[in-house]
Amino acid sequence: MVVYYGTGRRKTSVARVYLKVGEGKKIKINGREYEDLKEYFQRDTLVRTIKEPLILTETIGKFDILATVKGGGLAGQAGALRLGISRALIEYNDSFKSVLKTRKLLTRDPRMVERKKYGKKKARKSPQYSKR
Repeated sequence: MVVYYGTGRRKTSVARVYLKVGEGKKIKINGREYEDLKEYFQRDTLVRTIKEPLILTETIGKFDILATVKGGGLAGQAGALRLGISRALIEYNDSFKSVLKTRKLLTRDPRMVERKKYGKKKARKSPQYSKR
């Protein structure tokens, strides 16, 4: 049994991804099996972002996905999973690196939520101004 591993991070989410050579029908996220990624991620856009590295490298039916995803919301988890899959695919075949790199699928997205400052309602929103 050959397994390829990749770690992905996005916002506050961390995904540990294992790609096992198989028929591509088995998707296991956080110890629970799913028929399709849409059952867990609910939105088509998120499913598309996750499948992007598999589609680009033409390996969509070759791997079973086993992933542990923690932290953040669904969008962050989807981004983390995509990076983890991309890194695992490079472990499988090093020639995929150029294809994935041109589409920026190997770059960890550094955007995080800005922290709230004191005296403000959110990170930048000020309390309502009162003249009198």
